[in-house]
This record gives sequence, structure tokens and C-alpha cells, in this order.
Amino acid sequence: MPNWGGGKKCGVCQKTVYFAEEVQCEGNSFHKSCFLCMICKKNLDSTTVAVHGEEIYCKSCYGKKYGPKGYGYGQGAGTLSTDKGESLGIKHEEAPGHRPTTNPNASKFAQKIGGSERCPRCAQAVYAAEKVIGAGKSWHKSCFRCAKCGKGLESTTLADKDGEIYCKGCYAKNFGPKGFGFGQGAGALVHSE
Repeated sequence: MPNWGGGKKCGVCQKTVYFAEEVQCEGNSFHKSCFLCMICKKNLDSTTVAVHGEEIYCKSCYGKKYGPKGYGYGQGAGTLSTDKGESLGIKHEEAPGHRPTTNPNASKFAQKIGGSERCPRCAQAVYAAEKVIGAGKSWHKSCFRCAKCGKGLESTTLADKDGEIYCKGCYAKNFGPKGFGFGQGAGALVHSE
């Protein structure tokens, strides 16, 4: 369809955006009055916007809709939030089960598809707001778990082998030294002659 209006089209209302009322975000143009969170309708600016595909959100609504969920992801020190955002019209989606990496080529180049990095665990695009870097790769926070036991990891608590990540305990059990004298802890056998 030809653009007879002569200007760019708003990413929300699809009407012509003139220079004096234009806000640009991720290559799209918006009217200042249309640059609102798609859920709570708060005004957005460059510091509060979070983009998912063609949709724009405030960081709070984006986190509720696309961020990690469950125990340990509260909004403050020592809190547990059970708010899943239903009051804002957000439908809760179950996270897929834990699966080990299936990508045989773990190179950075092979994971770069369409300009965004791919998570080595689920092969989906990893956006900046949900990115965790570990073992030289970008992961979703929800995928950044031990390949054996599923325990959540941090960059300081992981060990990697063959493109997969493990907690220190599973790594030691599966790939550490084995045999007489390599017990774990104070109750281990010690050989004395």
C-alpha cells in the first residue's frame, strides 16, 4: 500500500507521524501520545522502554510478562512476589521444561541469527533485558541452569564442558577426579599406612 501521507507511520496507530511529534525507538516511529506501555498505558521514554518484537512496554510490565518467574524473583530484598500480572491482562505461560543443549555447533557465529544472539539451551533469541552471560555465551535467565540437576546458576557458580553448563557439584561428580582418595568432605576415606 503506497504511503501517500509522505511521513513515517506510527508503530501503534499506523497514522502519519510528523517530525514535531515523533519519538523513535528501535527504528520505529511513534507519536509522543502513542508511546505508551501496551499493558498499563504509562508514558515511556528511552530509559523506561522495553521492546519485545513490535510491542513496547514499561520495564515493570515487560518483566512481569517475559521475565523469570517463581521463587527467588521477588521485587526487593527478601520478598516473594506471587503477582503474575493477571490484573494487567497478562496471561501466564508455563515455562518449557529443562532441556540440555541440542546445538552441535556452539560457536558464536552459528548462534547469531537475524542480528540477535540465540540461547544455547532453547535456541530462541536472547534480548538485552533477559540476557545472562556465562561460559562465553548469552543465555536467557530461565535457561541459565545446571544441565544435570536444573539448579539456577550465577557466573561465579558454574563450570562448563563441551558447550554445556553445570553447577560445581554436578561438574565434580560427573567430570572430576575419581577413585581412592577423592572423597568429598570430612567423612571421606583417607588412606594411611
